Amino acid sequence: MGQLRFRSVARERSSRPGALAERWTTVDGVKVLYRESAEPPSEPEPRVMMHLHGFGLSGRYLLPTAERLSSEFHTIVPDLPGFGRSGRARGLDVSDLARSAASLLDDRGIPSATLVGNSMGCPVICEFAHLYPERLERAVLVAPAGGLHNQPLTRAVGQLARDGVREPARLISVAVPDYLRFGVPSTVRMFRALTRYPSLERLLALRIPTLVVIGSLDPLMPTPARVGEVARQTDNHVVLVVIHGAAHAINFSHPGELANVIRRFMADEPILDDPESDGEARAYEIHRSPRVPAKGPDAGPAGA
Repeated sequence: MGQLRFRSVARERSSRPGALAERWTTVDGVKVLYRESAEPPSEPEPRVMMHLHGFGLSGRYLLPTAERLSSEFHTIVPDLPGFGRSGRARGLDVSDLARSAASLLDDRGIPSATLVGNSMGCPVICEFAHLYPERLERAVLVAPAGGLHNQPLTRAVGQLARDGVREPARLISVAVPDYLRFGVPSTVRMFRALTRYPSLERLLALRIPTLVVIGSLDPLMPTPARVGEVARQTDNHVVLVVIHGAAHAINFSHPGELANVIRRFMADEPILDDPESDGEARAYEIHRSPRVPAKGPDAGPAGA
């Protein structure tokens, strides 16, 4: 990607706790909107966390979770090129989006970060890890999509339709404008790119602490048993968490529980359910790295 230049700073929801400021920059001639921690966390050198959105959407629906973590992490939530309010992009594939994420970190002078993705954002994270392994500290894959379970396009559309009735009604006002702005031609091109992307190969190649979070009501995901079966094909440090009562857009529908799970994962703490938040989190530790104490000799439930 080309050199980035910072263009302007705007303000958004500055009165809300954890609110992120809207900012603009340019990635290879494309104007890109992103949201960033308005107030830096209290730590001298806070860890950086970038949240990456799903297919056809913008970063807006990720804000409920991102804002809950912004006091502990230097938080960035972009509309990737071609999505949301960012400008149209020439190329629209997974590699392009991963490079754009890296270029945005370059613009902010950030050498490495933890990436939190939802749906399509998860393949983007896997490609980021492939292209820039030294720049990815941890991966948080929330409802990863884009594999064989979501093909062909007609099947994916049907899954999205079933998911729509399981999500909070207030998501409509966020998602519909994003989908309309993204458009049918971009939808076809991006879906085609996702079907060609080696998602499973890249996922199994991850060599960093990885958290996989899925919802028990998500029609776009295989069963938790199948997800666990895939996770066991790698010796990477993987924690699988099922949030019962959640569907696909967990970052929007269950932000308190998801933020709690991410917070504990980042601190290498056992994943325990947050009784004050919607949903019930249950963790299954597939593999643990040597520096992270295991719960016991077998991979099993690690939380309530």
